[in-house]
Amino acid sequence: MAEAGYNDQEIKRIKDDVKHFESVRNNIKLMSGDHIDMKSYEPTMRRMLDTYIHATPSETVIDFEDLGLIELIVNQGPEALIKAIPEDIASNPENVAETIENNVRKTIVDENPVNPKYYEHMSALLDELIELRRQKAIAYAEYLQKIRQLASKVINPTGSAGGDAYPETINTPAKRALYDNLDQNEDLADKVDAAIRLHKQADWQGHLIKERKITNAVHQVIKEYEVDTDLEELISLVKAQQEYQ
Repeated sequence: MAEAGYNDQEIKRIKDDVKHFESVRNNIKLMSGDHIDMKSYEPTMRRMLDTYIHATPSETVIDFEDLGLIELIVNQGPEALIKAIPEDIASNPENVAETIENNVRKTIVDENPVNPKYYEHMSALLDELIELRRQKAIAYAEYLQKIRQLASKVINPTGSAGGDAYPETINTPAKRALYDNLDQNEDLADKVDAAIRLHKQADWQGHLIKERKITNAVHQVIKEYEVDTDLEELISLVKAQQEYQ
């Protein structure tokens, strides 16, 4: 820079500006939920990124101890998050709250295809909690406790979309998704699950004939119950279940 005609004072000012705006950029990404959480990638994808994507070393801005932000909140509490995030975010309770809320919202959006009804319910609960905070109708300490409980439900569903515990037979993530999105009909969800497992073949997704076999099997079951559900949306739900792949 000196060879380009900048004096020492100008060089320092430019470097300080770069450092400042890089910090602002990182903080905005973190607060908005736009940072890349490598924990959300499947292990194979993470290995591919490690193998084929190269970047020059950078300074650690935030260290979640190999936990995603939401997992950090759930496992160690909001206090651990406050210690881990940059000081200019952590020093302002409003910034901390918005950071948590935006990242919980992002997780809800990302997981929505797996169980739309459940995550619509989680989104509504988050909206209620945000409104309570904004109206100052809840103490900050109580807010942090409630947002932790909500984050736990987002990443570890334990209750139905209606808030009740799942029936004993609804004992897998896929069954829970069917149950929530089929009017909480336990028998129907169980039979649709059985039909899928009976008729699905290897690599069925994207294979016209194999997909049609699953669709027909599901259609036969729901036709018996005369339920008002969109078959195409139901099959999209089925495709989103990891255990049916």
